[in-house]
Amino acid sequence: MRLKEKLQGIVPEERLNRLSDRFHVIGDIAVLSLAPELEPYSKEIAEAVLSSGRSIRTVLNKTSKLQGDRRVAGLELLAGRDSTITMHREYGFSYRLDVAKVFWSSHLGYERMRVAAEVSAGEEVLLPFSGVGPFAIPLAARGAHVLAVEMSRDACLYLAENARINRVEDRISIVNGDAFSIAEMFHKHFHRAVIPAPYGEDGILEKVVPLVKTGGSLHFYTFKKRHQIELLKKSYEDLGLEVRFCRKCGNVAPAVSRWVFDLAKP
Repeated sequence: MRLKEKLQGIVPEERLNRLSDRFHVIGDIAVLSLAPELEPYSKEIAEAVLSSGRSIRTVLNKTSKLQGDRRVAGLELLAGRDSTITMHREYGFSYRLDVAKVFWSSHLGYERMRVAAEVSAGEEVLLPFSGVGPFAIPLAARGAHVLAVEMSRDACLYLAENARINRVEDRISIVNGDAFSIAEMFHKHFHRAVIPAPYGEDGILEKVVPLVKTGGSLHFYTFKKRHQIELLKKSYEDLGLEVRFCRKCGNVAPAVSRWVFDLAKP
């Protein structure tokens, strides 16, 4: 039964129309983003989510947007187990994390597998904004040697743990630092760079390009409106890159989507 159907007769119809049947599930935690007019019914909504039959044990409500270097939102417990730590499973990999302390997005699951499938064993891969490992671990499982750079100490600790859980710790090196200082930190070149840039951090591309070998590849993620894409392609060509592939990876706001660009360095 869909969530709205469960709440018929409990939440007034005019308010129920503001409720989405979709919610973000991370491991056994459901994260809602309730509109203000639904907050008086938050407990009833949370109980309906718990009974949805999806092995959910905790229901949280997002109280603020992503903030700070850690890119985490404010969260409040609505129902269930009083814990924000969970184990999330995706495409055969397991990730332990605390949703109150580290960033996680399930929306790039397909992309993580697509990019990993292009990697050959022995490749040296640079990964800024690595988070708790959703790109790093599939890449390492393919035999790549990954240099993961992440500002959040909590995320680095979970990445180290997740590398052990997935038995790829010998192929991931973790640097707890600012991705924008990459050029100063490292004096080596990589076969490939995977760059899941946070919103507004497009400047990282220019920092990374010089660290990729001639003949190497880059996978760059950015947030843009559709009408900006052609001009963006031209800007990448001006950096000396070849645009091989481009696709939309889901909407994040009205008219704004996450896009991926597969780029080559001739």
